[in-house]
Amino acid sequence: MPDQQAASTETGLDPAIIEALAGLPDDFAFFPETYAREIQPALRSREADRVSAARKARQGWLYGGALAATGAAVSLAVFSLPFMAFVSAMAGYGLSLWFGSDLRAIRKDAKTLMVQPVAERFGLDFVESPGDQATVLDFRRVKLLPDWDRSKFEDKLTGRRGEVDFEFFEAHLEDKRTSTDSNGRTKTRWVTVFRGQCLRFDFHKRFLGETLVLRDAGIFSFLGGARGMERARLEDPRFEKAFEVYTTDQVESRYLLTPDFMQRLLDLEEAFHGGKLRCAFTGGEMFVAVEGGDLFEPGSMFTPLDNPERIRELLDDFAVVFKLIDSVSAARARPGG
Repeated sequence: MPDQQAASTETGLDPAIIEALAGLPDDFAFFPETYAREIQPALRSREADRVSAARKARQGWLYGGALAATGAAVSLAVFSLPFMAFVSAMAGYGLSLWFGSDLRAIRKDAKTLMVQPVAERFGLDFVESPGDQATVLDFRRVKLLPDWDRSKFEDKLTGRRGEVDFEFFEAHLEDKRTSTDSNGRTKTRWVTVFRGQCLRFDFHKRFLGETLVLRDAGIFSFLGGARGMERARLEDPRFEKAFEVYTTDQVESRYLLTPDFMQRLLDLEEAFHGGKLRCAFTGGEMFVAVEGGDLFEPGSMFTPLDNPERIRELLDDFAVVFKLIDSVSAARARPGG
């Protein structure tokens, strides 16, 4: 705390900002001032709108819940019509969604006001709705993703870190499943086969072999034999328990899969609020897929927008990606890497 107070006195910034952004990597050192001068004022300018939208959303929950409960009770107790009870519940849900539309718009604006300045400071490009992503086919080619029939993508970030070009985006992939009952009636449903983040890093230097890292093998456990790979052993027994690794080049895999790199994978999984992480080294590229929550979200819309804790989580997401790149770049710089 004394160090933070000294920093606040020296820079003239709000101590809350200094405290919230303390401990970030050195190349994020300029962000307290960037946040105080640019991001926080922009968020603060939307605070009155947020308060109004939050109040409206709460009213929607109240009215929607009342409509659903009353309609269901009358439908069942008076008319004995379960279907009408269902309709009432859906009507109540729809009403609450309508009342919450303003708050969703504020959330979208807050996301842009936070992410765009951070991306620009690092020379990165951010697109919230990027459309179809051809790169996702490469993830399927290296067998990090299963087949799918329908896809949706969002929050794409592209840029460069040192000599490494990278991109990542969120993907929601669904498979079409068709079944036929005993009466010959066909039923179609869509099943999510992947929802999470896809990251691709181009190191512009070919790997000698191919290496596959699985955090939770699941349906992917067959890949070691299917691709003609051998099981690789890790330097640290702690990570040996956490990961399954297959490779076509045992020597190269030992240079790449250092304890530092494996820890970075775990950090990435935690920062992305995900699981079932898997990655592949092939050609001159590294691919990483993490199933889990959304990135770049601005947080709860029922607390003040200008709370610096909002930007801290976003910066942690960027930092963990940068550290992962740096870890692989360092491993490749080692003799024999």
